[in-house]
Amino acid sequence: MLQTAPRRKKSTASRAAPHERFLEAFRWMLLARTLEDKLVSLYRGGLITGGVYVGRGQEAVSVACGLFLQKGDIFAPLIRDQAGRSAFGEPLVDVTRTYLGSRQGPMRGRDGNIHRGRPRDNQLAMISHLGAMVSVTVGVLLAKRFKREKNFVGLSCIGEGGMQTGSFHEGMNLAAVEQVPLVVVATNNHYAYSTPNDREFACHDLVDRAIGYGFEGYTIDGNDLTNCLDVIGGAVKRARAGRPPQLVVASILRLSGHGEHDDASYVTDEMKRQPFARDCLKVAEQMIVDLNLVDPETLREWREDAAAQVDQAIATAQKEAAPEADQEDWCAVSTRRIADQIE
Repeated sequence: MLQTAPRRKKSTASRAAPHERFLEAFRWMLLARTLEDKLVSLYRGGLITGGVYVGRGQEAVSVACGLFLQKGDIFAPLIRDQAGRSAFGEPLVDVTRTYLGSRQGPMRGRDGNIHRGRPRDNQLAMISHLGAMVSVTVGVLLAKRFKREKNFVGLSCIGEGGMQTGSFHEGMNLAAVEQVPLVVVATNNHYAYSTPNDREFACHDLVDRAIGYGFEGYTIDGNDLTNCLDVIGGAVKRARAGRPPQLVVASILRLSGHGEHDDASYVTDEMKRQPFARDCLKVAEQMIVDLNLVDPETLREWREDAAAQVDQAIATAQKEAAPEADQEDWCAVSTRRIADQIE
């Protein structure tokens, strides 16, 4: 019989002591913020073609999504999940190669700069119709079950806007019916592009939907790194142990426009004063200082190391050639064998 969750499970507040992986997570957050600040600078300087979409303010949620997954697990991140992508093992140079159009990158200089993935390493490439990522993740989990694999979990990220799409609902329903080991982490950043929550959904809290789907549901403060690590890490453990699929809903404010082309002028001053509008990176750093987890010199070294990694990755990508359309093999990696047979 399908198990259902209580109407809502509220996560406990952060303890005085941070999560055991707090500092590791903080460094991934710092690296992601450093990288994306640099990408914004390159975009404004005309060196990046296409859009740049950053996860400023979402890093605590994102890093918790990637940090607890193991080899064989499936990760379906979105455009604001650089911290989670890095924690899951995505090389920094893959990111810069994609944004700068290098033919050495995972997309080989094509298909924009946000749809990159590493399917051979179980990181799915993002689909623009974001709700579809849940269905795709469920499909991969079912395939792994059919192949009699064991001890795997899938984690799919979504924003509150994507939660209103038909494909999202279909994927959630299928996950619960088939009882696949799925964790869905939904980040409510209070705007679907420029559409505010009250024009997106009418339920009191998005986590209330969990019981209707047959999921177990939890809410978290997306600015509290320890809270994110505790709850998302716990959701991954529960899914791996055979509990029903897990829905975690985080509350934050997107601290930038929808993309760097958007000035976010629709965000009201009142909204910016809300508790969920804090900067998770600054909150985490303040905890490090308050609890004396590391000294100021170490923090400085971490910042310098992040900057050096980013500069090296960008320098590498800038030296590499862009694709030449008349010479490039545009065939997808997964279909090369089929194409060769036709030839």
